[in-house]
Amino acid sequence: MVSLEDSSSAHFGQTRPYYYTPPPSSIKINRSMGRSMRTIRSTIFHPDCSGSEHSGAISENLTDSVIDIRLGELANKPPVNNKGSSSSDEDYLQLSQAFSDFSACSSDISGELQRLASVPPSDLLLTQHPNSQSQPEPEPCFGFLEREKFSTEIIESISPEDLQPTVKLCVDSLHSSSVAVKRSAAAKLRLLAKNRADNRALIGESGAIPGLIPLLRCTDPWTQEHAVTALLNLSLHEPNKGLITSSGAIKSLIYVLKTGTDTSKQNAACGLLSLALVDENKLSIGACGAIPPLVCLLINGTNRGKKDALTTLYKLCSVKLNKERAINAGAVKPLVGLIGEQGNGLAEKAMVVLSLLTGIDSGKEAIVEEGGIAALVEAIEDSSDKGREFAVLTLLQLCMDSVRNRGLLVREGGIPPLVALSQNGTAKAKHKAETLLGYLREPRQEASSSTP
Repeated sequence: MVSLEDSSSAHFGQTRPYYYTPPPSSIKINRSMGRSMRTIRSTIFHPDCSGSEHSGAISENLTDSVIDIRLGELANKPPVNNKGSSSSDEDYLQLSQAFSDFSACSSDISGELQRLASVPPSDLLLTQHPNSQSQPEPEPCFGFLEREKFSTEIIESISPEDLQPTVKLCVDSLHSSSVAVKRSAAAKLRLLAKNRADNRALIGESGAIPGLIPLLRCTDPWTQEHAVTALLNLSLHEPNKGLITSSGAIKSLIYVLKTGTDTSKQNAACGLLSLALVDENKLSIGACGAIPPLVCLLINGTNRGKKDALTTLYKLCSVKLNKERAINAGAVKPLVGLIGEQGNGLAEKAMVVLSLLTGIDSGKEAIVEEGGIAALVEAIEDSSDKGREFAVLTLLQLCMDSVRNRGLLVREGGIPPLVALSQNGTAKAKHKAETLLGYLREPRQEASSSTP
């Protein structure tokens, strides 16, 4: 019954049912069929291991007889009811942990503050912004935030009570007619809100948020960048999230996501992520149009920008309607493409987002249409241990209820790497590989029992 057309089960009565190649399909596959079977790499049953697990160099000695032995072992295991297992709490906890480095949404996540801190003050005033047509006006300075006096140690040591006059001056300056004054005020609020929770509370209570939001649409890229990062930093204080959303920031953050510098786009994505940590904001952010520019950032952004886009999409796509929006925005194709980018932290996160999108039928269809099964099979061969876990989980979700997708998995040479994974993967990967192989055995058993 495992065939691309869901129309025949006779082939699974053959001696080597897993190697049947179905007729061509209209499904779009972006690489040659069977590549995974030809390039299978396994560490099990190495010639000098006498059939035991081997932890040394990767081997390519996974022969047909070895596969038969392993499949026979799995076939003799007691059946396990795995219906619904792919959506268990454990699986989704595992998915959430993939983003643990970013879910806290650290302020100035782009590292822009560190870059600014390393530039001497005289050079900073003269620095040309990459998108500027002319040098920015000199920023007015006042109080302990004057360039020649400024230091992070001062910001760390000053009390909120002593900071109040300076914060008030900055907030008032946000409404100045001078772009230079507004830029300076936004920059100082950004720095003051970077590390200290009490500063974020003070600045939020002082009325800075309604003054910063209009600057998100400023044509001066420096001003826009300071404003969006200041709002990101302020959003890390929980009560400020409500102030930011009620002041209409979501649409303006999306505007920055479309029009800003690389750093502005990254920090706008992180700002939306921070707001999306409040469940009721997820639908609002999706409805305001955040997902298409996030997909653009996923395609065209820097490595940092792609990670921020992935993390924000992950958080938003816990909602079904946002899953649909992501699929309609074309998110699946770049996500599948990222699976092959090993070593930069993107592949694992892309697979986690794809796992979420398998939660709806259109998501499964789009993943298969874009060659996702082939990419996931290769990920089982080439990824880190964590990447293999996510790859087999996603394949399990694609194939659990679809005989047709099981046929595609067979056609892509998925059986050898799954057998290898069931033998030498992590405990989670072994369990999911065995579960998936169990689904692939079901049609074989049905076909055998129906053969005269």
